Amino acid sequence: MKAGAADPDLEALDTWLEVHLPGFRGPLRAEKFDRGQSNPTYRLRAASGDYVLRRKPPGVLLKSAHAVEREFRVQKALAGSDVPVARMHVLCEDESVIGSAFYVMGLVRGRNFDDPRLPETGLEMRAAIYEEMNRVLAAIHSVDLQARGLSDFGPAGNYYRRQIDRWTKQYRASETGTIAAMEELIAWLDANVPAEDGMRTLVHGDYRIDNLLFAEDGPACVAVLDWELSTIGHPFADLAALIMQWRLPPGPEGRGLAGVDRKALGILEDEAFIDSYCARTGLSGIPDFGFYLAFCFFRMGAILQGVGKRALDGNASNPEQGLRLAAAVPRYAAGGLEAAKKV
Repeated sequence: MKAGAADPDLEALDTWLEVHLPGFRGPLRAEKFDRGQSNPTYRLRAASGDYVLRRKPPGVLLKSAHAVEREFRVQKALAGSDVPVARMHVLCEDESVIGSAFYVMGLVRGRNFDDPRLPETGLEMRAAIYEEMNRVLAAIHSVDLQARGLSDFGPAGNYYRRQIDRWTKQYRASETGTIAAMEELIAWLDANVPAEDGMRTLVHGDYRIDNLLFAEDGPACVAVLDWELSTIGHPFADLAALIMQWRLPPGPEGRGLAGVDRKALGILEDEAFIDSYCARTGLSGIPDFGFYLAFCFFRMGAILQGVGKRALDGNASNPEQGLRLAAAVPRYAAGGLEAAKKV
């Protein structure tokens, strides 16, 4: 592996794992995964087997961002549940080992799809994968927080009020110029926060097809990845985030389903997917879904603004891609305003 600014010191890592990871035997080799823009992730190859390391990026970070400690905790708590996750091996919060906190988990073998059109699969498989996405999302929102030791995984109170305040602060901290549509969207969301309805579940925070691994020979989901934004919150935010992704253009940048003939591909329309989710979770429907969509467009815009700022500061996982993603922030703001008009 060619070393970079964020690459771990393999000698130091090897020494630490020999002490803290039962059964580990070096020497180590590492390969950086090119997916993801937040926490650098590596495949580790050792004499004792293959592992995955996920670490915080180097440099000055926004407060509460890149919470690998929370990722480790929630995935460890979900072991053996209806939510498929990788096996958590060990967490290291000592930044002196490789320069930042990190955790090591088991390598899960499976298929990862970047394109929700699933061009690699046939009609029946495609339909089954979407039903599996629906099942897993409902399973996340059905987790018994008390039984899994996650009852304190997020603060009480109105989730959307908290999230809008948090991401507005994050957006301001990484702002590089004024985006009029983003300002309008922030103001609208601030004035239209729904009243607390008592729904309090585990939420993933970034639930979409490219954050899932599927079996190599079938539609079963074998692992849900990238739990950085997970917390206790409101389940409709996860559902709306998935629908939001599908409203984007297809292709490598948008990775959406806008304009796609879903029926011909065997992919559920938005309403049918929502109806299936409601049937699984015992809901009769979701009124004012436009608010949740608008919120998700805003949150993703704020996240991408942070990616762009890290790219400019020189500590993004993939600087070139980070700048391209940040250029899409106005598009997300416009999508949020469009959704807001339908509330």
